[in-house]
Amino acid sequence: MRFALMTEPQQGLTYAELLDLARAAESAGLEAFFRSDHSGSFAGPPDGPTTDAWTTLAGLARDTTTIRIGSLVSPVTYRIPGSFAKVVATVDEMSGGRVEVGLGAGWNEPEHRQLGIPFPPLRERYDRLEETLAIVHGLWTEPDGWGYDGEHWQLSDAHLRPPATFSGRRHPHLILGGDGGPRLARLVATYADEFNRGSATPARAREAFGRVAEACKAIGRDPESVVLSAMVGVLVAETEAELLDRVRLQREFFGEGGADADAWLAERRDRWIMGTPDAAQARIEALAAAGVQRIMLQDFLPRDLEMVALLGRLAAG
Repeated sequence: MRFALMTEPQQGLTYAELLDLARAAESAGLEAFFRSDHSGSFAGPPDGPTTDAWTTLAGLARDTTTIRIGSLVSPVTYRIPGSFAKVVATVDEMSGGRVEVGLGAGWNEPEHRQLGIPFPPLRERYDRLEETLAIVHGLWTEPDGWGYDGEHWQLSDAHLRPPATFSGRRHPHLILGGDGGPRLARLVATYADEFNRGSATPARAREAFGRVAEACKAIGRDPESVVLSAMVGVLVAETEAELLDRVRLQREFFGEGGADADAWLAERRDRWIMGTPDAAQARIEALAAAGVQRIMLQDFLPRDLEMVALLGRLAAG
């Protein structure tokens, strides 16, 4: 099993705090560090500071040394494909080839409205996602002079600068995430290096992975060439007493203090990696049995660097 840390900096993290977290993940031996790509502060109080995902990833590219970095996921609603392809190529060069990039259709309407960004219906967002995938893939892999004629974007005589060499790779590791419905499964099979099942349980992961495998077979792609991963909430501690302390801190962080900690734990135990190390390991083994090859540990206590160290020890076995 491979492990990455995923965090939600829109909850109020400054760049300095984000860097502390990324360096803690690097020191803990986790293979990758992902951040969300949101512009509004949620969950919890809506007035926390927020930072732009790819601006901060450029900073992490220079301020970390070995850990892979990326977004889960960047919405195509406010990432124009041509310029986004160049941004990713630039950050990848700055990092020495450590960038991974997740793309999605976008879902959080209020943050679009807050910044005056159009938020079309779901079908159009998926149409834009499909065109974005074709464009970034083409800009990263086709020779200079390439063009694309889509409904939403058109390119002609395209020249990507800086050159998209990507340290000998065809392009940065490209991730698509979601529930793995038929259309998304087809897009994974066509373009992606990895499929990430969000809000994963073993049953949900197994079902979605099956759809991705069938989509790969339908176009003659080897299903084994797609990395299968799961996004899983995480809250672990060495003892039950420490776990309850972390539950309290997390609920306060979300502005939900005062609720029943036991009930909060019970509601999440079947879908999070949660509890003491033995309980966490059992959940990891169940995900592995469902076909999960990499777990994105979704951390909602980003200032708790001691928990990140514990995650590193769990990942090391």
